Amino acid sequence: MSTAETEPRPAAQPQDPQVEVLTARDVPLGGPRAMTVRRTLPHRSRRMIGAWCFVDHYGPDDVARTGGMDVAPHPHTGLQTVSWLFTGEIEHRDSLGVHAFVRPGELNLMTSGHGICHSEVSTPATTVLHGVQLWVALPDEHRHTARDFHHHSPRPVPLDGGEARVFLGTLADDTSPVPTFTPLLGAELTLHPHATVTLALALDPTFEHGVLVDHGDLRLAGTALHPADLGYLAPGPTTLTLTNTGDTEARLILLGGTPFEEEIVMWWNFIGRSDDDITQAREDWMDSANSGRFGEVHGYPGDRLPAPEFPGTPLKPRGRVR
Repeated sequence: MSTAETEPRPAAQPQDPQVEVLTARDVPLGGPRAMTVRRTLPHRSRRMIGAWCFVDHYGPDDVARTGGMDVAPHPHTGLQTVSWLFTGEIEHRDSLGVHAFVRPGELNLMTSGHGICHSEVSTPATTVLHGVQLWVALPDEHRHTARDFHHHSPRPVPLDGGEARVFLGTLADDTSPVPTFTPLLGAELTLHPHATVTLALALDPTFEHGVLVDHGDLRLAGTALHPADLGYLAPGPTTLTLTNTGDTEARLILLGGTPFEEEIVMWWNFIGRSDDDITQAREDWMDSANSGRFGEVHGYPGDRLPAPEFPGTPLKPRGRVR
């Protein structure tokens, strides 16, 4: 899949907030036949939107051609994983003992805390796999919290010109019951052809927002966005205006949160605050039989993933903007 390109940005009107367009890069997920994902966070110009620190967008993926998703047991620290599908089904197993399925329109949120491991495998019934995998950085005071898992099926909320499913936070008079450790927003929006939707953000003008386009051509506050683009909007506006400029339905993921001011170190599947944090997490994973930090995944028919070789230079903490 090629990295999406944007058309030249029209001149911003004085009343329009400034929109930064982040384009995706292609990343193979696993072996040589594995599916390719489009990654927009972390980006060379912006590492985070609120506490959202990782955005992978994949599909529609022909499972018969690529083999689909088969990610062996692997560890996480200091973060939450947010799984959201448009098409297909993924089997989730983790060291909490949770055996669950990720299905379209249903949220699976896993909190790693001090350490967890899990596997993700597309099911035999899946022919097309299409969705997003998102990470949320835990603030320092909560990054060693206990492992946890939440499942939520948000109801569709009608909009004037579309529909929303709010899986985290509050939007359009709907609030997700799933708890978060920092103020967050996560929602899937669909827009009717040529519709303009204005969302009131008056309760959270301190949020920064990101609009990830799944399909369709949009304008965010007057700026063109195309499939796989992530449009960034800084804190300040009390409304957010989206226009579907196409003849077919458009779909997007809306992310938001208060700026995450802590510096973090993110390497492989770990988030810490220092090179020592990451070094220790890698050592604990490679010596899981003795450390017990991550627990075990039961029911996956294969070996766990080994950690990659550690970089030759120390890892440095970085803020939300490079």
